[in-house]
Amino acid sequence: NTRLAHIRSVVDGIEVYSTKISCKVTSRFAHNVVTTRAVNRADTAKEVSFDVELPKTAFITNFTLTIDGVTYPGNVKEKEVAKKQYEKAVSQGKTAGLVKASGRKLEKFTVSVNVAAGSKVTFELTYEELLKRHKGKYEMYLKVQPKQLVKHFEIEADIFEPQGISTLDAEASFITNDLLGSALTKSFSGKKGHVSFKPSLDQQRSCPTCTDSLLNGDFTITYDVNRESPANVQIVNGYFVHFFAPQGLPVVPKNVVFVIDVSGSMYGRKIQQTKDALLKILEDVKEDDYLNFILFSGDVTTWKDNLVQATPENIQEAREFVMNIHSQGMTNINDALLRGISMLNKAREENAVPERSTSIIIMLTDGDANVGESKPEKIQENVRNAIRGKFPLYNLGFGNNLNYNFLESMALENHGLARRIYEDSDANLQLQGFYEEVANPLLTSVEVEYPENAILDLTQNTYQHFYDGSEIVVAGRLVDKDLNNFKADEVDMKEMEEALRERDYIFGNYIERLWAYLTIEQLLEKRKNAHGEEKENLTAQALDLSLKYHFVTPLTSMVVTKPEDNEDQTAIADKPGEEVPGTSPFSDVPSVDGDPHFIIQVPEKEDAICFNIDEDPGTVLRLIQDPITGLTVNGQIIGDKRDSPDSKTSKTYFGKLGIANAQMDFQIEVTPEKITLSPEPGEQGRSVTLTEAQSPGRTCPRSHRRPVADLGLNPRPLDSRDRPLSYGVTFVVVLHQVWKKHPVHQDFLGFYVVDSHRMSTQTHGLLGQFFHPFEFKVSDVHPGSDPTKPDATMVVKNHRLTVTRGSQKDYGKDVSSGTKVTCWFVHNNGQGLIDGVHSDYIVPSLF
Repeated sequence: NTRLAHIRSVVDGIEVYSTKISCKVTSRFAHNVVTTRAVNRADTAKEVSFDVELPKTAFITNFTLTIDGVTYPGNVKEKEVAKKQYEKAVSQGKTAGLVKASGRKLEKFTVSVNVAAGSKVTFELTYEELLKRHKGKYEMYLKVQPKQLVKHFEIEADIFEPQGISTLDAEASFITNDLLGSALTKSFSGKKGHVSFKPSLDQQRSCPTCTDSLLNGDFTITYDVNRESPANVQIVNGYFVHFFAPQGLPVVPKNVVFVIDVSGSMYGRKIQQTKDALLKILEDVKEDDYLNFILFSGDVTTWKDNLVQATPENIQEAREFVMNIHSQGMTNINDALLRGISMLNKAREENAVPERSTSIIIMLTDGDANVGESKPEKIQENVRNAIRGKFPLYNLGFGNNLNYNFLESMALENHGLARRIYEDSDANLQLQGFYEEVANPLLTSVEVEYPENAILDLTQNTYQHFYDGSEIVVAGRLVDKDLNNFKADEVDMKEMEEALRERDYIFGNYIERLWAYLTIEQLLEKRKNAHGEEKENLTAQALDLSLKYHFVTPLTSMVVTKPEDNEDQTAIADKPGEEVPGTSPFSDVPSVDGDPHFIIQVPEKEDAICFNIDEDPGTVLRLIQDPITGLTVNGQIIGDKRDSPDSKTSKTYFGKLGIANAQMDFQIEVTPEKITLSPEPGEQGRSVTLTEAQSPGRTCPRSHRRPVADLGLNPRPLDSRDRPLSYGVTFVVVLHQVWKKHPVHQDFLGFYVVDSHRMSTQTHGLLGQFFHPFEFKVSDVHPGSDPTKPDATMVVKNHRLTVTRGSQKDYGKDVSSGTKVTCWFVHNNGQGLIDGVHSDYIVPSLF
């Protein structure tokens, strides 16, 4: 998967005259270079942004800026080192680039640079990945979006496969075949394939006289290789790669248990799409297969007591069962999985299924366990002890409101994998697509063996299943170049050199880089379930290889430094993952400030929702509660000194904040006057108070940030299964000070959560429930009672609300005067938006 870069001018005057993506694929290993060139035709300096979307499975290997013929190369560094450079650059207002997740399969790299009048700039991004075989094909998916007419626009792919190419195709979703034909060339012969897409300016136009581009959609290249032999081994410069994909084998019958979440949160479209997918899957189940369904909410129910064969009669009965599925209740993951595992084990022990058959369990859930055993680490332990490596567990996470790390970790340690099912109109097709991947096992318990003492540094060589249409890839290093004991098809180096000369296919050490890529990928996977010294060793190995081979992985970042006016201008290429520092701008954080105004930023929709809580002074409200980490934040309301004569209602604010954690031995109380760190009740230790030296003659109001942000709040080292706080969560408290002798108002606090994504998916509270993505739709905008503030209908959490367009002040960035945030205001103490009613969040005390 590759998405073509596009470049856009922030202001007029920038001409983009060339955009090219060059793909060189050798033995499935793709080396991609995205190059965009622009010139500033304006009389003043202009800012240009460069955006590239690349596969989540790819590693960036280089990024360079060339300005007026001078090239500034990138250097891959350990993440912490790069992070310090990045933060320094940002604090100085310098250029900074980031990679963020974008959609289902892609990550988006964005960087901006100032270009002087008359100057030219070239952006060049290089990334590499191993193409995986999926349903019998290797696929390169390019999302084409130049967003304007480009004089020289080109996609070029050169493929060299020593086994020989059997099929090669290319198609575009945004252009008719007639128009595509004249801009597209594709050919393959023997071991070489070539695809070129080079539309002229006129072919790019959306109509003959238009100035906008029709290039907006998918450009897909697919190919496969000859397979006269089930295996192929290639050796270059002492490194080997072994591709294994036997053809024509009979499908192994399978015993499959579907464990389906039918809790209340699955209500509506999600449960209907799940039923649609299961009905389609039932059409494809083979008669030799055995199956059962387990449904779970607060309790667990099964279709049959035991696995049954997929006879036509049983399939019809299964269809009727699926059509009658409905959703209600809580989420009991533990008991449902243990029931399914027990059922598969029993069927095998009692010889109720064919001896030559294989078992799999597929679980679908859209939330976290909240009844029965609900601790992720305990559920994992129970599942691991029940399966004991006998068959794989596949976990499908429906939507974003779940602990995906937990699902992935549990699947990986049971020889399976996790897949996120995106809440979209094609969710049922996503579910079917996953089933098709595992529907046809051809081999079980595969181990690829090599001569003893002949190889080093072998990648994974044992697999529980080999599925039809896929491919097993193993790479390693030869002890020496004596190949007498190693049967292989050594790549014809003369032919390779000729190919390199003819089309500049790829660098000569591609198998070594393929080995490094595969090794890093597998070390990072193992690391997700490792602890202590084992995890440190895996991290060290992956980091060492990432630095040696110049890969941007979750452990490294690439920094590009451009000297400018005797100061450094820094750009960074970073890869999101479990180690990536939070990159959300501070203006996009959940917060509560003012009277108390709750502001919920929703960056995905570039919008915000606001609500107020009206309660009496002295009331304590639960703002955040995270049961996984034990972290809680409560806030106590204060009022004005007395009612303002020109106000119909008295105003209230937060005057005290209490921050505590069940796993820490101290708690933090914040007031306008001081911050107090105290030991938890029953713990020994003394309190520490931080106060601000205040001028006794303060005559004017002011606001500023308190240093609570730097506490980091790391309660304890957490492993990958419950790691939301492993890098700390940052809170910022803004102190609003008024004139000391003001007759009505008094000092109060604002509270901002900078990196809420670090908290667990079970976090709740008036603020906490909004730390993870949620859906809402606004329609029917119409005049309201105030002509300056229109009303609208909002559908959120299955409620239909009347909301009003307004604005609130956010003091996160500008603490002196605040930033105006336009938002949809939810009336009646947030009723319909918050879970339950606001009084549910009233607690008896600050701690």
